[in-house]
Amino acid sequence: MGLFTTEEQELIANTIATAEKATSGEIRVAIEKHCHGSAFERATQYFAELGMDKTAQHNGVLIYLASADHKFAIIGDRGIDRVVPDDFWETTQVAMKAHFQSGNFAAGIIAGVAAAGEKLALFFPYQQGDVNELPNDIIFMDQDENSSK
Repeated sequence: MGLFTTEEQELIANTIATAEKATSGEIRVAIEKHCHGSAFERATQYFAELGMDKTAQHNGVLIYLASADHKFAIIGDRGIDRVVPDDFWETTQVAMKAHFQSGNFAAGIIAGVAAAGEKLALFFPYQQGDVNELPNDIIFMDQDENSSK
C-alpha cells in the first residue's frame, strides 16, 4: 500500500478544492519517497515542471513532501513572494511538522493545505470569475507510489 489510502487522497483533494474557494491562489501537493539534497530545491524544480509558475496572478503554492527522508517544503510563486512577509510559511510548516513527527502524513498535508488557503485568502481573495487553473489531485513523483489516477 502507498503512503495514503484512497479516502485520504480524496480528503486532501477536497481540502485543496475547499481552500481554493476562498482564494484565487492555486495549491498543489507533490509527494515522493526520497529527496537527495534540499527539499526546497526539489520543490522548486517540481514547481516549474508542473507549470505552477504559469498561473495568471503567479500565486501558486506547492507543498512538497519526501516521506521516507522526512523532508518537506512549501514554496510560493513570485506573486506571493512580492506581497507576503519573509516568515509567511513558518506557522504552516510548524503545524505540518507536528503531524509528520507523529507519522500522520495525511493530517499534516491537510493542515498545510488548509493553512495555506487561509493565508492566501488574505492576500489573494477569491474574485468573481476565478477559475481553477491547476488540478487538485496529489502528484506522486515516484513511479512506484500510489496515485489517484
